[in-house]
Amino acid sequence: MVKATLKDGTVLAESANTVVVEGNHYFPPEAVNTAALSPSPTHTTCPWKGVASYYDATIGGKTLVSDVAWYYPETKEKANNIKGYVAFYKASFAVACRAQTAVC
Repeated sequence: MVKATLKDGTVLAESANTVVVEGNHYFPPEAVNTAALSPSPTHTTCPWKGVASYYDATIGGKTLVSDVAWYYPETKEKANNIKGYVAFYKASFAVACRAQTAVC
């Protein structure tokens, strides 16, 4: 089980079915707490994955962490396995994986 939480304990995502790409856990959309996220205007391009869209961590209308997560709404062929999946910046949250916990 992998869990992404803000440092204040807010759970952003939790799943046993993440996909690891380039050291990042991509969470399936149904495992993401969308109530704690709001769309960011940021977009970046990866040469093999495509154009990424970003989310801010927003609680009670207040943005706590800008660009805390990213996802690929449309992917290039090699990244089809993460289309719509959400990854989180490790510096913004704690990653709990099974019995191990690492706070970044």
